[in-house]
Amino acid sequence: MRRYLFPLILGLAGCAILLSLGTWQLRRLAWKQEILAQIEARIGDTPVDLAEIVAPDPVADRYRPVRLAGQTGDDLLVLSGRKDEGPGYEVITTFTLPDGRRILLDRGFIPEAAQKALRPPIALTVTGNLLWPNETDSYTPPPDPAARLWFARDVTSMSEFLKTEPILVVARSAQGQEPTIVPVPVDTAGIPNDHLNYAITWFSLAAVWAGMTVYLLWRIRQRTH
Repeated sequence: MRRYLFPLILGLAGCAILLSLGTWQLRRLAWKQEILAQIEARIGDTPVDLAEIVAPDPVADRYRPVRLAGQTGDDLLVLSGRKDEGPGYEVITTFTLPDGRRILLDRGFIPEAAQKALRPPIALTVTGNLLWPNETDSYTPPPDPAARLWFARDVTSMSEFLKTEPILVVARSAQGQEPTIVPVPVDTAGIPNDHLNYAITWFSLAAVWAGMTVYLLWRIRQRTH
């Protein structure tokens, strides 16, 4: 019996740990789904006038739907791409409101071939969402101000370069905009939710561990007899 004791304890302990990790990931999955549902509900909420938000907060006002009118100005491009259109750029422009405030507006996507096209200042009426993207990491190349090219949306550096408030509105619709710029509305597609895959991995490892334990006990029994 002593020959079975240690492998059995090891097998049960390993299975218990792996099953607990899988169960924890299922709880995380439920939590993440609730968070995503809340974000989606907020994204689709009734827009408010941006002028009513004196000092938008990057946490409290993240994803908040807004409406605004004003005029575009200088812009820069952020390297991007779309599944059906290939590589291209997000157009980030200064947007001057009637009261003189200057913010950042993500007007949308243009294909790579339109990079050099002129984008003269125009008046727009915009519905969109406030966003402070977290897209930069240690692998993101630094921006190239001389080429007016960024490799990720960084509100702080973009606002400093274009001399605006550190506020970004991502357009959902823009009345008066040329059709070559296609709005890319805020959604939850870019928020990772891999907890189900992690749970399946842990449960699969638990099954393998249990199988290996049974096989080891069987081998011990065969040697004993």
